Amino acid sequence: MKLRAWQQACVKKALKVYQSQSHFMCLATPGAGKTVMAAELAARLIAMGKVDFVLCFSPSSEVNESIRSTFSRRLRKRFDGLMGAIGSVYTYQSMPSLTPDFWQLLHSHNVLVIMDEVHHLKGTELNNANVWGEEVLVNIQNKARYTLALSGTPWRSDAAPIVLSKFTEPDNTIHCDYVYGLKQAVTDGVCRQPNIALIDNDKIKLGDNWESEIFTSIAALLEGSNFGYEALIHNQQICHYMLNQGVLKLKHVRRTSPLAGGLIVASSIKHAKQLYQTLVTNFKQTACIVTSKLKRPSHTIRAFRESDTQWIVSVGMISEGTDIPRLQVCCHLSRIKTEMHYRQVLGRILRVTSCDAQQAWLFTLAEASLIEFAYRIDQDLPDMSVVFEQDEQQELNLGSFHKPISNEFNHDVSSNLHLSELSLSTKEAIPSHLAYIEEENSYNLALLGGYKEQIVRMFDTHLHQ
Repeated sequence: MKLRAWQQACVKKALKVYQSQSHFMCLATPGAGKTVMAAELAARLIAMGKVDFVLCFSPSSEVNESIRSTFSRRLRKRFDGLMGAIGSVYTYQSMPSLTPDFWQLLHSHNVLVIMDEVHHLKGTELNNANVWGEEVLVNIQNKARYTLALSGTPWRSDAAPIVLSKFTEPDNTIHCDYVYGLKQAVTDGVCRQPNIALIDNDKIKLGDNWESEIFTSIAALLEGSNFGYEALIHNQQICHYMLNQGVLKLKHVRRTSPLAGGLIVASSIKHAKQLYQTLVTNFKQTACIVTSKLKRPSHTIRAFRESDTQWIVSVGMISEGTDIPRLQVCCHLSRIKTEMHYRQVLGRILRVTSCDAQQAWLFTLAEASLIEFAYRIDQDLPDMSVVFEQDEQQELNLGSFHKPISNEFNHDVSSNLHLSELSLSTKEAIPSHLAYIEEENSYNLALLGGYKEQIVRMFDTHLHQ
C-alpha cells in the first residue's frame, strides 16, 4: 500500500509520540486518506510487537465497511472480530450494547483503539460526557495500550470538549499532534481545489394582503423577516434553479471526467424524494436516492460508487468518511447549518481520482452562516486567497405574480440561467417551528431581481489550471 508523504510523516510522528504518551490525535482534511494512515500505523505497531489487536469505532456502518476493507487489506488478516481476526470495527451507536466481557479484551491484551471522527465523542469527565464519550472514558481511557483519534473537523458546534483531547489556552482550541490542512492537501494534489457557489437574488419582495417589503439579498430577507431558511430550501422553484446549476456544472465536468457524479444533500426524506423526481423528470438525469428508510443503504451507495449514474440524493447517508471519489458536484439543500456539517459536506467532493479534470463545486444559498463558513475555510488555510466573482444578472420582470416557471429544461441553456419569473407562497412553505406567524396572514415572496452567484475559489495560484 503506497503511502502519501503526509501519511508517512504522520505515522513517523505517531510512533515517536507513543514513546512518551499513549494517545495521538491527527487532524487531516476530509478526503486526505486518514483511514490508510491509521491502517499503516496499526501495521507498524503490530510488527514491533507493541499491539496484539486493533479496535476501530466510527459514526456509521458505511464508514465501517471502508475501514474493514482497508485494514484487512493492509494487515493481511480478517478484520471482522471473529476467530483468527486481527481486529474489528464498530459504530459509536453500538458501544453502549458492548458487554463487560468485550471490554475485558483491553485488560488482557495490548489493544490499539482508533476513534474515527472523534468530534462525536463529548466529554473530559463523566459529568460533561455524552453517551458515546462516557463509554470511552469508562472503558477505553487508561485501559487501551494506545489510542488514535482521527478527525477532519475537530470541533463541536456546541463548543463542548472532545474525549481524550488536550486544549490550548487561552482560546481553548484542541491540540492536535499532527495537522494536515486543506491548503497543503490541494498543493500536494491529494485533494481537489474547492469552488463554492453562493446563490443569491438582489430584489426579493415579501408581502401580505396589506403591505410588502423589498430585500436585496437572501441574508437580508432571513434577518429582517419571519421568512425562514427551511422554507427557501423546500421551495420548488428555488430548488429547480439550484439543481439546474448543478446539472449544468456536472455536464461540463463530465466532458473531461465521464464518470463524475453529483450529490444532492436534502433536508428530509420527503424533500429528497421531491428533489429526486425533479432530477429525473425535469432534467432527465440518471439518479438514485439513499435514506435511512432503505433496508440496505450501503448497497445503494456501493452501487452508485461503482456506476456512471449522474446523481445520488441523500439525507444524512453520504456524510463524513463516505468514500465516493467520483463525486465532484454538490447541491447543499440541508436544513443543517453548522460549520462541522458544512465542511464534511464539502469533503465529499474533494477526493481525487486518476482523471485529469479534478474540479469540485459546492452550490449553496447565500444564507449568512453559509457565507461565513465559505470565508472561514481559511481557519486551517492561513495563507489562502479568496476571489469573489459576482455575476449580476439583469433585473427580471414578472408578468404575473403567481405564475410559476416552466418545467421545461433547455439542455443548451447557458450556465448563467435567467428565470423569467419566480414566486412562492410562504403560507405553505413556512415550517412548523415558525407557527407563531398568524395563520390567516397570507405572505407571498417574489424574486423580482436576477439571480447572482458569488464564486469562492480557493488558492489563487490554481485559478487558471
